[in-house]
Amino acid sequence: MVIYGVGLLAACMLVGVILGDLLGQLIGVQANVGGVGIAMLLLIWATNASRLKLLLVPPTATGITFWSAMYIPIVVAMAAKQNVLAAVSSGWLALIAGVAAVAVSFAMIPLLSRLGRRTHDQS
Repeated sequence: MVIYGVGLLAACMLVGVILGDLLGQLIGVQANVGGVGIAMLLLIWATNASRLKLLLVPPTATGITFWSAMYIPIVVAMAAKQNVLAAVSSGWLALIAGVAAVAVSFAMIPLLSRLGRRTHDQS
């Protein structure tokens, strides 16, 4: 019943694109503003809505869960690719800022790990 997951994904994407276009027109931009993000939020809401869960048989729910799990990483990867392409074409400062942000994030992992362990040990 994966096909129902594809149907729900398509419906959320269609609604998200329409709302993103309307939002763009409202703020005076000739572009889709947040349509994919709106679609992702709709998909998350639809997969977690308790009223919808009661109507779904287990194979259908499995298909919807599969496609919702696939959709979010794909959207994040698409956005990351666009950000990297924009940074590369913008010059060295954007590249240095991106590399610095990643380096600081990686450096924070041991610190956050120690803080988490210390909090867990005190409980």
